[in-house]
Amino acid sequence: MATRTAVPLIYGPEAARLRRRATYASVGVALLLIAVKFAAWLDTGSVALLSSVIDSLLDAAASVVNLLAVRHALTPADREHRFGHGKAEPLAVLGQSAFITGSALLLLAEAVRRLVHPLPVSNPPAGIAVMVFSIVVTIALVLYQRHVVRRTGSIAVTADELHYRSDVILNGSVIAALVLSGFFGLPILDPLFGAAIGVWIIWSAVSLARLSLTQLMDQELPDDQREKIREIAQSHPDVAAAHDLRTRVAGPTAFIQMHIEMDGEMSLMRAHEVSDEVEAKLRSAYPNAEIIIHQDPEGLEEPRANFPRRVAVR
Repeated sequence: MATRTAVPLIYGPEAARLRRRATYASVGVALLLIAVKFAAWLDTGSVALLSSVIDSLLDAAASVVNLLAVRHALTPADREHRFGHGKAEPLAVLGQSAFITGSALLLLAEAVRRLVHPLPVSNPPAGIAVMVFSIVVTIALVLYQRHVVRRTGSIAVTADELHYRSDVILNGSVIAALVLSGFFGLPILDPLFGAAIGVWIIWSAVSLARLSLTQLMDQELPDDQREKIREIAQSHPDVAAAHDLRTRVAGPTAFIQMHIEMDGEMSLMRAHEVSDEVEAKLRSAYPNAEIIIHQDPEGLEEPRANFPRRVAVR
């Protein structure tokens, strides 16, 4: 059976253009869905549909924040920010998760109120038609966002894609609530579905927070990537070993720092050339990385930090 080949990431102006287009598309879709869902909610009075309106409002706010964050993250390094502005993306995602959680709690409060005082849903067909339209538009956006994530690796677009992917399920739940409560005379199911959607939104917000904290806390690259970096460095014939490897990611940029050991009798000029050659090999594998290499004479005794490998918890 043929294996699926991973799509290589792109960098530079083309990646920036794709990321910007993805943020513009998400803002446009969110505003469109807010308008049609709000009109449908006024016509039906459904709490489940109201939850979808609130979710679209959150998506619009999150998409605007993402748009600003992506633009800022793509700003080149300057005198005050020598490492660039990449952390604007995970910082924006963390703020979104807190905002989303607060709004979902308000939705849960409204659902509880309607559970105590249930009201019938009016004109279910109008609400269903709007939600079917929303699903079609959202799926189209998610497919485009996935394409951008595969090509650029953007954490902000990943967060937006997670929002809208959950919206597909959310919109399907709203349709189920409208059908069951409107056509089968079960009004209590409407706030129950609304509450379930609120819990789903909170779960999504927690996932986003974890994703952003990975970068904000300077978590290392996965072990397989670190091993690959070490192998690339040690593949040079004049490099005896590589140690003290440190990695982190900030938005679109990876940072790699390491020591390489070489013959102590080697001239400083040759050691510099070897370091440049290793850096060039690493940059071909990680084009959007900032790389710092320190040269050590082979066999030099020096204190080194020893961190055990991460063990997956089952």
